Amino acid sequence: MPKSGALDLATGVGGNIEKKAVLSAVDKYEKYHNPYGGHEEERKANCSDMVNKYYDLVTSFYEYGWGESFHFANRWKGESLRESIKRHEHFIALQLGLKPGQKVLDVGCGIGGPLREIARFSGTHVTGVNINEYQITRGTELNHIAGMDSCCNYVKADFMDMPFSENSFDAVFAIEATCHAPDLVHCYKEIYRVLKPGHCFAAYDWCITDSFDPRNEEHQRIKGEVELGNGIPAIRSREQCLEALNLAGFEVKALEFAGLAPEGSQRVQAFLEKAADAHVEGGRKGIFTPMYFFLAHKPHS
Repeated sequence: MPKSGALDLATGVGGNIEKKAVLSAVDKYEKYHNPYGGHEEERKANCSDMVNKYYDLVTSFYEYGWGESFHFANRWKGESLRESIKRHEHFIALQLGLKPGQKVLDVGCGIGGPLREIARFSGTHVTGVNINEYQITRGTELNHIAGMDSCCNYVKADFMDMPFSENSFDAVFAIEATCHAPDLVHCYKEIYRVLKPGHCFAAYDWCITDSFDPRNEEHQRIKGEVELGNGIPAIRSREQCLEALNLAGFEVKALEFAGLAPEGSQRVQAFLEKAADAHVEGGRKGIFTPMYFFLAHKPHS
């Protein structure tokens, strides 16, 4: 790997966690998950801490290996990774029918790769909400580098309790983010609250499919490794996502697409690599998708 890139990766591991505390943070994070004796209810009860630790630990790995957009995208023959990522983000903008000057919310925005691309593509102003201070600091820096300070901004907040008034946004999107919610109905109700009536919420989310068998030990192992490697309290079924949207008040349509580093850094890399293997296994067995797309409409009345 390039020396400068390796140095950036090493020095960024741990985010806002003190370097001497990274190993302890890895221990605490791993213990939330089934392979290390953790339980779903404990993850849900401590979701903010678990997700915040996860993104402090993995953000520099994600950016080094993936770029500024931390999400999957189906990829056409002859298409580069970056081209597929941009097309994936443009699809959301087109499905939402975004128009120049509109106010848009990105729920769980990471370091702002999709936020910046969608703002650039649609001419909108996009606000990103994120619980992780390190990602917001990095995203703000990247906004400035891209010359997009005037059309992109961040708010540090838990998307389960957002500091916005009712009917604030013309559109809302979330890309592989609401899978972190401990209570999906409450999460969607909060998004419904800040969205203007007659407007739409679009998202890609992580779901298990009808092929998942909860009695199958191999399926459960794959599910547990995906949750561990991605800071997820519990992967839900597609039916649970749709039910939560309906309970929140939305009208829905859905469509599925298929050394210098602190001690503990290698453990972070290890659970990310294990998650990557689990993604492949889950995809081959047809029990998991990270790209379950839905478009939800908030009625006028």
